[in-house]
Formats: sequence, structure tokens, C-alpha cells
Amino acid sequence: MSKSIKDINQWVEVLRNEVLIKSPELLEIFDVYSTEAKFGREFISESLDKLDSNASILEVGAGSVILSSQLAREGFKITALEPIGFGFSHFEKLKSIVLNFAKMNNCLPKILEIPAEKLALIERFDFAFSINVMEHVGDVNEVIKNVGMSLKESASYKFICPNYSFPYEPHFNIPTLFSKTLTEKVFSKRIHDALDIDNPTELWLSLSWISVLRIRKIVSVLQGFKVDFNKNTLEVMILRTMDDPQFSMRRSIWLKQLLNVFVKLGLHKLIYLIPSEFNPVIDCTVTKLPSMARM
Repeated sequence: MSKSIKDINQWVEVLRNEVLIKSPELLEIFDVYSTEAKFGREFISESLDKLDSNASILEVGAGSVILSSQLAREGFKITALEPIGFGFSHFEKLKSIVLNFAKMNNCLPKILEIPAEKLALIERFDFAFSINVMEHVGDVNEVIKNVGMSLKESASYKFICPNYSFPYEPHFNIPTLFSKTLTEKVFSKRIHDALDIDNPTELWLSLSWISVLRIRKIVSVLQGFKVDFNKNTLEVMILRTMDDPQFSMRRSIWLKQLLNVFVKLGLHKLIYLIPSEFNPVIDCTVTKLPSMARM
């Protein structure tokens, strides 16, 4: 286990104890988001290894701020952008506990309580990232543009989220039918009456229906940027469904059974053959090119 993963495991452990003392009713929510924070730290590990220890970093959609506070513990100059949006009002109390505890432990990130669509910083960050956030933003085009403009030359914005060109919606565990509108018409009851989701209607409204094709189109009209997609992350997500209880419990039984057969047959090793456009997971890196490369 790498030092960075050990560090965030320790941070999560002490934070969990703080939540247990202050608001034990939030433990279940905390466990979900702390698991996401651990995954997020591993997801950006390779990118962070290339940065100076005091690099300036932006987390887009920092949620409960568990990961941002951990990065502050590691010495990074971290800015956590996190408004409270549709379907995520339960973040507020948990975020408050984490921020207060981070302040006591001298690892408080800078907080921007604005949507990414209103970000107006220019050439400020050495790296930006988001974990399962881009499928919830109001305007994908505006977010990519604004985050891109906030990057220094040669810096990157790395994010992971579902790809809605693949016919599956992971929050509601339903197939998708060509468009968000048609999918809602067919699965309306399953969506709006979902018992295992807080505020299912608001969560549904928040979905941006992002796709690889849409991202390519957006970046193609931005001057001075390039975009790359990592197809191999799907294998990581499949294995995570098998090995991570918190992540697995949010997947449907039929999907877990299908993936279990997939792994047993070794078919997950062939993930790289699936084009990015049809890969269910978007692992995207948008890089701001150096000035010389833009000429």
C-alpha cells in the first residue's frame, strides 16, 4: 500500500470517529463518501506524483471535502469548489463537521461555494480534478471551459464519470433509451419513486447526460486544449464492484452477477478493445497546451 493511501485511510479513520461523536446518524453517509474519497485519491495518484508538493490544485465538486482536506494535509494548496446542488443537500451537515475538524488540524482547504459554471479564475492551478461530478453539472460546456481557463500552461483537468452513450444509468440502475427524456418516460415510476435514493427527482434533474462524443465536441472548439481518454479504467471499476462493499451495494444484483461472470471468464482483460465512445466509464484528461504549441 502506498504512503498516500495509508495517509488517507488514517484521515478517514479519525474523521469517522469525529462524525460518530458529533452526528452518528451521518455515519452511513460518511462511509459512502469516505470510500469515494479513497478511490479518488488513488485515481489521481499518478497525476499528483508529477507535481511539486506545494502545487495549487482545484477539486471540482468537493462534496463532503474529505479528499480536499487530505490533500491539504499532504501540503498541496487545495481549493475545494462545492455548491450545494440538486439531490445533494445532505452534504451540508457532513461537510461542516469535516471542515471544522480540518480547521482544528491545520488542513483546511480554501472553499469556493459557487457552481463550476461561475468559476472565473485565470491560470491559477497546476492540476484540477473531479470524481463522479461531471454527470451532475448544469452546463458541461461551461464547466470544461471555465476549469480549463483556470489551469496554468501544461496543466490538466482530470475527471471520471459515467458515459451516457453507454445504455446504463448507474445512479438508478436502469437502462437508458437514446435520450434522458425517453428514459424518464419509460422508467418514470422507478426513477421518481426510488426508495433507496434521497430526493430521487432532484437527483434525476441534476444528471447532465454527459458523453465522450460531447466532450470531444466541446474541447474541439476550445483554442489551446487537447483531450485524452483512458479506456482501461473500466477494468478498475469492474474489479471495484467485486471488491468494494460500499461501491458494490449501489449496483443492481443483475449487474453484479453479470460482472462476476465477466471476471471469471477473464473478459475484463479485453476492455481496451472497447472504443472510448462506448465505454461506460469516462476517464478524461483535458490539458491546456503551452503557448508555443498553440501557434
